[in-house]
Amino acid sequence: MKQVWQRSSKDMTAMPPMRHRGAAKKPMWIIVLLSLVCVALMGAYVYPPRRYSACYFFASSVCTPFKDWLPNVARERTDEEIVSSVVTRDLLSMPMPVSKNPKIAFMFLTPGSLPFEKLWEKFLQGQDGRYNIYIHASREKPVHSSSLFVGREIRSEKVVWGRISMVDAERRLLANALEDVDNQFFVLLSDSCVPLHTFDYMYNYLMGTNVSFIDCFLDPGPHGTGRYSTEMLPEIEQRDFRKGAQWFAITRRHALLILADNLYYNKFKLYCKPAEGRNCIADEHYLPTLFNMVDPGGIANWSVTHVDWSEGKWHPRSYRAADVTYGLLKNITSVNETFHITSDDKKVVTVTPCMWNGTKRPCYLFARKFYPEALNNLLKLFSSHTSA
Repeated sequence: MKQVWQRSSKDMTAMPPMRHRGAAKKPMWIIVLLSLVCVALMGAYVYPPRRYSACYFFASSVCTPFKDWLPNVARERTDEEIVSSVVTRDLLSMPMPVSKNPKIAFMFLTPGSLPFEKLWEKFLQGQDGRYNIYIHASREKPVHSSSLFVGREIRSEKVVWGRISMVDAERRLLANALEDVDNQFFVLLSDSCVPLHTFDYMYNYLMGTNVSFIDCFLDPGPHGTGRYSTEMLPEIEQRDFRKGAQWFAITRRHALLILADNLYYNKFKLYCKPAEGRNCIADEHYLPTLFNMVDPGGIANWSVTHVDWSEGKWHPRSYRAADVTYGLLKNITSVNETFHITSDDKKVVTVTPCMWNGTKRPCYLFARKFYPEALNNLLKLFSSHTSA
């Protein structure tokens, strides 16, 4: 028998008033939405995607404040990062073989013939056994005017300005030069480069220090960090991205490190290309960024090859025969400070003294960019300005 319960008047007064069912549901969508947002944010933070094409799933500029607010939890490194870290650590700490006859490796990166072979021959005269020459000719086989350069070509491939093929050519030169265990310093030169001092001055300058001369500076403008791509994350952050001239003079240790690097090289190979989005130029950013990350204290942050960018164009100033005077060469060899200008609207100029083993010294051993027509004037002036 079913029992029928009846509420008394006391029961009825104790009961709260009935609410409209629609009113009870009104705040539910807000609660659900907030819950989804919280879950999404927590998930994005705890389980960030492997592919960092953006700051988690927002644009980096939008979520930077959010990232700063979160606790600083160490990111789990990839296998490639661990391998790179171990190799770099050991290369930087292990003792290098001591050569009884240390040499300078002159590595020429050129499309074809070298117009200043006669000048280099004069520079190298009487220095047999203290140097080696390597030539990467990317377009055509060079025609030589000096016997010192005959047979010094290495296997070469096509080089495209601004692309990773330029870095590949540099690495190819380094690999060939490293085969000689006596090569202790490696100088990258172009077909328009000329020497500024005597061989002895240059040799003592390089061999007398344990740092590499790699141009490296922070440029917050469109031609600096404006070329950075978030595709380089997580290994390369924007704050690590640097710029510099490609013409280096490096120690054997750093030459080995460049060849051993695959992690950062591959990032630039994939995401640093000209005329594609940010117009990134690989040879201007790869080495400065690499050494800023792995051994910032081991580089001098300037190049020993002088280049004049004062005209503010895409290419540096070029010197014709009429430009080559004793005064020009004297001015270049007396420069003892480097100048870096940012590419943003502020055009901030940074002046840094060239410190060689703690002493302020002239910055440059070589210079470019000279037209072939300048050869005769350079030959006439070489002995007088280097002995002054």
